[in-house]
Amino acid sequence: MADVDLLRKKVSAFVRDRVFPSEPDLDAGGATAAHLRERLRAEARASGLWALPLPAELGGGGLSLSAYATIAETEGASDHGPAALGSASLLDVTMLSRHGSARVGAEYLPRLVSGDLRTCYAMTEPDTPGTEPALTTTRAERGPGGGWRVTGRKWFVSNAGDANLVTVLARTGGSAGDRSGLSLLLVPTGSPGFRVVRELPILGATGQYEIEFDGVEVDEDHLVGDAGQALAVAGERLQLGRTLRALRWLGQAQRAFDLLCDRAVARQGARGPLADRELVRQHVFESLLALRTARPLVHEAMALVAGGQDAHVEVGLAKTAAARTLQAVADRAVQVFGAAGLGPDTPLPALFRTGRTARILDGPDEQHVSSVARRVLRSRRGSAVTPA
Repeated sequence: MADVDLLRKKVSAFVRDRVFPSEPDLDAGGATAAHLRERLRAEARASGLWALPLPAELGGGGLSLSAYATIAETEGASDHGPAALGSASLLDVTMLSRHGSARVGAEYLPRLVSGDLRTCYAMTEPDTPGTEPALTTTRAERGPGGGWRVTGRKWFVSNAGDANLVTVLARTGGSAGDRSGLSLLLVPTGSPGFRVVRELPILGATGQYEIEFDGVEVDEDHLVGDAGQALAVAGERLQLGRTLRALRWLGQAQRAFDLLCDRAVARQGARGPLADRELVRQHVFESLLALRTARPLVHEAMALVAGGQDAHVEVGLAKTAAARTLQAVADRAVQVFGAAGLGPDTPLPALFRTGRTARILDGPDEQHVSSVARRVLRSRRGSAVTPA
């Protein structure tokens, strides 16, 4: 296995020199973006940087999650980094390796690792709170010839516009509010009855979609995990997914911090550089403090997730801290840049937008605050000492 620190340095150089300059074209989408993305992927393969955390037997780099953690932070400094470097499918490859059928593994896993297939994950519904999956209304019923027929609608599904496969949460038994009776099914998007309804720009950015299932037929062996046990599989996926995103948000927060510091040193005013002003120094200090505080929380969470341990508290802390840090540091960087930080010549608008959406998507701050506090207090009840 290659030296992890050397790999991290090579990934950092690739993202800085190849991905950062390509961001405007990648953000624009369309044929040009698709062609550019494939070129970046080819360069990543040629550089030995492709799919570093994915299984070696499937064509990946074979890095463990703990070894990949610092690379994930570096790679995630750009939203396009994971896709360009082949690690964007890590969640789906992990989930399907553990819970997919033999056919699903043989047919899809090698092509996911190679980048020939693209996936998305659909849980949230237009009229159902994303924090309450037990209220899911999308249904999967037994088809006349076996398998399942899926009917329902999902929204805020990342990357659904060009996905080949979608993992959908649907009710296969019970009634609304039951935590049992929910299942995950892997649906090829070319199936009759599947439709992309519309794109849902988030603060002006593309990449989120509303999708519909109108009696889509799904083979029995495309059930992910056991029928009725979706929340266990989804919970496992969410712990890893939230931690990976937190690592990538740290990478983007570090990028915003570097931009802030470079601007403070380089920008000259009538009274000298911005770096000489106390309020600018306060922005630097508060940003550094936020980064140094969040980073250990995120890496602690990843160590527990990688070790297969319960990490609900640590993941909740990490996700919330990283999202807040990205938004706060990007906001301070915009303030130091002034009007230039609001325009198209820096990545700061995109970094701020990601930070702001991070505090809602994948579980809002309030959910994590309540969940973490509830678990901490529950653990104290059994050991509480009654005052004399």
